[in-house]
Amino acid sequence: MPNGTNALDRRLNHELDAFRRDGVYKRLIHIESPQAPRVRMEGRGEVIVLSSNNYLGLANDPDVVAAGKRGLDEFGAGTASVRFICGTFTVHRDLEAACARLVGTEASLSFVSCWNANEALPATVLTDRDLILSDQLNHASIIDGIRLAKSITKCQTGVFRHADLDELDAKLAAAADREIKLVVSDGVFSMEGSIANLPGLLETCRRHGALLWLDDSHATGVLGTHGRGTAEHFGLLGEVDIITSTLGKALGGAAGGFVAGSAALCDYLTQRARPGLFSNALPATVAASALKAVELLEAEPVRVDRLGENTRYFRERLVALGFRPLPGDTPIVPVILGETAAAIRMSELLLDEGVFVTGFGFPVVPQGEARVRCQISSAHTRQDLDEALEAFARVGRGLGLI
Repeated sequence: MPNGTNALDRRLNHELDAFRRDGVYKRLIHIESPQAPRVRMEGRGEVIVLSSNNYLGLANDPDVVAAGKRGLDEFGAGTASVRFICGTFTVHRDLEAACARLVGTEASLSFVSCWNANEALPATVLTDRDLILSDQLNHASIIDGIRLAKSITKCQTGVFRHADLDELDAKLAAAADREIKLVVSDGVFSMEGSIANLPGLLETCRRHGALLWLDDSHATGVLGTHGRGTAEHFGLLGEVDIITSTLGKALGGAAGGFVAGSAALCDYLTQRARPGLFSNALPATVAASALKAVELLEAEPVRVDRLGENTRYFRERLVALGFRPLPGDTPIVPVILGETAAAIRMSELLLDEGVFVTGFGFPVVPQGEARVRCQISSAHTRQDLDEALEAFARVGRGLGLI
């Protein structure tokens, strides 16, 4: 049957037309240069990027790029195998040791993405005797990982209201019969830029004999004096039972993720986690560039300092203009606009002004809480930020927002 004439394609085209009509259709932007504070965008020329996870400016750092090239020369383009057959190279071992050292755990295990790590963890280690409780605003990869675990293992699952430790306490108290109780929270919530109450989470978990799993994808390289994440930010390094995080944001932005925890946990995931058993290992060139990124972070914590300075400057100037970003201390600065179409419209007008900021609406965020999400990098210059703020002022006045 020719494409476009079967029942599925007719349904999908109808839905796509509705997206366009409602102003929520997403158009891919094509970039012609490396990820950086300013990039060349196809059809637009140079634009300032305020939409990237490149928090430390490492995506195109010469040392990180050179390490990736050396990895390509030394190990080739791909692993051509899963880890347990012949897809484990020495650089994987070195990277995993560095990730564990960075986040303060005994061991770590790399995956091709943090999505895969979050998918692998609960479905591999939980059973029908166990319980997992998730913060309401956790990342989609955690939600899908829990759904998969429930389907496969028949474990008990539950959700607690965002950052509501009283509800978490009550749910854990009601689950005294569960053999393993696992609580999972983002370290930094990606759409809000807020930081989890790690001391409160740990205290609540310890009171009920529960384990804490923290997804630190937007905190690794960002929080703490040395960028070691949420645990360092609160002076609790080494206290979190399980940490998952990404290599694809502050740590160079290429790809990859990891689970960090005890040696037993990482060994068991090596033995049984399906995303690792049935998918090729992380390409060695990516592992090599990520390893260099970790080493640079450890050697140059000034990058984290600059990130904090840039974030404070941008947030303060945005407020002075009359905008009301969500409060916070992370480089994620969301400006709430309400309806999805309004957020997309503002992002389009900002792009016309040479500033790339993404609008987010339902289902990524709740109905009525659409926003443009600004993300700051340590590599942004003061000129970059000032030009972006001037564009916000022009667009904001034009839309009657300020």
